[in-house]
Amino acid sequence: MRKIVFWGAAIAALGFIVPAAAQPIVIKFSHVVAEKTPKGQAALKFKEEAEKLLPGKVKVEVYPSSQLFGDGKEMEALALGDVQFIAPSLSKFDKFTKQLQVFDLPFLFDNIEAVDRFQQGPVGQKLLTSMQSKGFLGLAYWHNGMKQLSAKKPLLVPSDAKGLKFRVQASDVLAAQFQQLGANPQKLAFSEVYQALQLGTVDGQENTWSNCYSQKYQEVQSDFTHTDHGVIDYMVVTNASWWKKLPPDVQAGLKKAMDVATKLNNEVAGKLNADAKKKIAESGSAKIHELTPAQRAEWKKAMEPVWAKFEGGIGKDIVDAAKKSNGASKS
Repeated sequence: MRKIVFWGAAIAALGFIVPAAAQPIVIKFSHVVAEKTPKGQAALKFKEEAEKLLPGKVKVEVYPSSQLFGDGKEMEALALGDVQFIAPSLSKFDKFTKQLQVFDLPFLFDNIEAVDRFQQGPVGQKLLTSMQSKGFLGLAYWHNGMKQLSAKKPLLVPSDAKGLKFRVQASDVLAAQFQQLGANPQKLAFSEVYQALQLGTVDGQENTWSNCYSQKYQEVQSDFTHTDHGVIDYMVVTNASWWKKLPPDVQAGLKKAMDVATKLNNEVAGKLNADAKKKIAESGSAKIHELTPAQRAEWKKAMEPVWAKFEGGIGKDIVDAAKKSNGASKS
């Protein structure tokens, strides 16, 4: 017995200890919207798939509804390593690259199918790496949907927006969009919008049907206009340095999980937006206005000068590729 104890002590002293099982890589996925939105559902799907494909190697923690960081702080949190995945609106990136401002140009894309064609094409895919020099790597685009306008009055022609205060994301293009209409843009975090509308700090806002309904904007806005004037999509972004250090098999597994999550997101986005629009209409507290083709053409003409203002920073080749996506045949 003494010999067994002696050899056990000797082995321990020499460091010949059987190593403990490796701890899984913890991936914190932070986002600012509710779980029932397209992004919320996709983030949960990513967690499910990643942990299934990489059992014991990764643990994904999803934090919705600004539980960890609001949309004004999440890029900083990603840079500092406080989170590993975020999925901000494309509008949040203009301080890192002007190229992604293409997605904010009003009335540039005819519909979500055109947006999808552009994103999956060579120009759109190249934009995923447009912030790599700043330390951020895009992994995927997630659709939310086309934007609609709301206010405390009907917005049927461009002059209806004149003088009103509209909440916008932190985007110079979106600010210019409302300035072009003679309106006053107010940059506010997503989590602050409901209260701002309720208190009259702002008069209106722009967002997808699903975001409007999940945030209950119909309680504080009397009129919605079906404009499809822009797109709110997301880019799933990670810290480029952190990603580069991951083992190749973990990278591959996370990419597969992201593909599955992206497919789910883009499938449910359309349905959720259609359902949300219907529920807003049925709420009885807000009215939805449908633009005639002539009215929509008037809005587009009024906002086209914004294209020219930002084309130089974005790149004419990128804007032209986006325009061409409208004319591409549907698959």
